[in-house]
Amino acid sequence: MPRCGSQVTLCDIPIRFDTYVGCSHECQYCFVQRKSEVFHNIKDGESIEVLMNFINNNRPVEVKWCDWNIPLHWGGMSDPFQPIERERKRSLEALKVFHDTQYPFVVSTKNKLIAEEPYFSLIKECNCVVQFSACCPEYNEMEQGASTFEERLEAAAKITPYKRVNIRCQPYIPKYFDSVMKAIDLFHEAGVHGCIFEGIKYQKKQPGTIKIQGDSVYPSALYKKHFIQFKAKLHKLGMKFYCGENRLRGMSDELCCCGIEGMGWKENKANLNHYLYDRENFKFEPSQKKAHTAAPFTTIAQSAQARGLCEESYEDIMMLCTKDKGMIRGLVEDGVVK
Repeated sequence: MPRCGSQVTLCDIPIRFDTYVGCSHECQYCFVQRKSEVFHNIKDGESIEVLMNFINNNRPVEVKWCDWNIPLHWGGMSDPFQPIERERKRSLEALKVFHDTQYPFVVSTKNKLIAEEPYFSLIKECNCVVQFSACCPEYNEMEQGASTFEERLEAAAKITPYKRVNIRCQPYIPKYFDSVMKAIDLFHEAGVHGCIFEGIKYQKKQPGTIKIQGDSVYPSALYKKHFIQFKAKLHKLGMKFYCGENRLRGMSDELCCCGIEGMGWKENKANLNHYLYDRENFKFEPSQKKAHTAAPFTTIAQSAQARGLCEESYEDIMMLCTKDKGMIRGLVEDGVVK
């Protein structure tokens, strides 16, 4: 089933759909890089039947809080167009469903396959936003299982005349600042709408990093210095700057960092980002006021608490989150609640 976990506290489109489990990219910075079976044993993910059930509003308890056509994030945990797709074609079947139903979605990939036939003819007629993860050419050495930076850029340029394309500069590594600045010109030439920036997270302490909520990250002051320059350049070129770095969300042109503004879609604004930065639009939908809609919060609760949460409403638990400084730590600079 399309899944929704802890991201519901932060994200406007937190429900993800994955046609595969696992990923063969073997990106050196990946948070699952120590689990080799994830790289080499790709399994089938959610089925077409499950997708159709969701679209038809026959939804499991995990997403009962949402009864409207919220955009799905396709490829939230596993690239739908990774090399194994050429053999199994599960994403092709899902793409046909998205095409025929015109259900809104954001798809994330690091592969050129999405711009090849028969995928290209379908994607250009879908109700979607396409995202390519691509920081700069130097990342090719760290992403050897994916299409190259150059191949992704070529695929993006093929799609931009038909669909909005955003570039995910994630994870951004500060030492590549100059290369990313140069890459922005290439993104502009390819017709890209905007760029999404989020800093890298390490499992182990690295020189110059600090510890926040179990991750080793660079101080927000460093990112802010770089992001200000990225934002200025993007705006000069008529492009959008989106910030997926939680500590600096307020810098973003839009709080929904997936870049879906103006698409006519309805996202979920009843989350902590809007509570902190956009209180006027922090509102609950009728479905979020019903009992038994708080299931997503069980992923961030202790087991004893989780049992009780299942009976509560989304609204009740989200309001508890707004009062918990521990919950919003990490949404302000370097985790200091101000």
